[in-house]
Amino acid sequence: MTITQLEYILAVEKHRNFVQAADSCCVTQPTLSMQIQKLEDELGIKVFDRSRQPVVTTQIGLEILQQARLTISEFYKIKDTVNAGKHEISGEIRLGIIPTLAPYLLPLFLMEYLKKYPSIELKIKELTTDRIIHGLKNDDLDLGLVATPLQQPNLVEHPIFYEELVLYVSKENAIYKKKYAISEDINPKELWLLEEGHCLRSQIENLCELKRKSIGRNQFEYQAGSLETLRKMVERNQGITILPELATMDFDEERLNLIRKFKSPAPKREISLVAHKNFAKSGILKTLKTSILEALPEQVRNNKDTNVLSL
Repeated sequence: MTITQLEYILAVEKHRNFVQAADSCCVTQPTLSMQIQKLEDELGIKVFDRSRQPVVTTQIGLEILQQARLTISEFYKIKDTVNAGKHEISGEIRLGIIPTLAPYLLPLFLMEYLKKYPSIELKIKELTTDRIIHGLKNDDLDLGLVATPLQQPNLVEHPIFYEELVLYVSKENAIYKKKYAISEDINPKELWLLEEGHCLRSQIENLCELKRKSIGRNQFEYQAGSLETLRKMVERNQGITILPELATMDFDEERLNLIRKFKSPAPKREISLVAHKNFAKSGILKTLKTSILEALPEQVRNNKDTNVLSL
């Protein structure tokens, strides 16, 4: 049994196809199939049912794959230990980040981080929280930048900062005349929301107790895919939305005039780096956390962990 064979069966599990798995491992399909066959012969079991398309993992194969993931993780810890001893920060990191954070946080630290650590290769995807959780559990991602707490078994959360949520209101909205607002001031019929699947939507629903309120039938319902769309809907079509603090950092004076804060203690979302419990590259995780903190605007960096919204 070899590490290479374990990597091959993990690739097949991921792609559910021997040809695609071989391509991802940069080997020919016969080579990959032969090595997996040798492994199955040695163990005396079948990891995959090849008679079905896409390929299906057998029941015993599921247990083998789970152990293979642990073995591979422990194997790469050897390299990480050596790199740590040499004070080297290097390697590939597959990072998932939620869309309500990516356009506002990545520009703050990304280029400086890559310049400081040229031996790190970052592969970043914008994904919803559910897809990031799935990717971390299935070894499609190494780290996630998400709103927490997730309370997911086998995932470890490393909180970085706390981002205040603010109201963005049209001049025709009653809240515009207020200096501070409370959640009870929000009329659900006037609230623009992200589409289902965004963690920020879930937090706003909890904040405003929308699921408990009967808001009746609206003539028009629209669920946006981005915060920029919500902002423009408020500016051009009245109403109100709720934005995270970083999304307002480059606002001009006219847009800043449409922001209203919640009465203290203001609601916040906790932003964390999340990894599988078997994640081995702790050095890279620490450098990312430090770089993000250093790049944050001071007012965000100094926010306290009070009134954190649940998901």
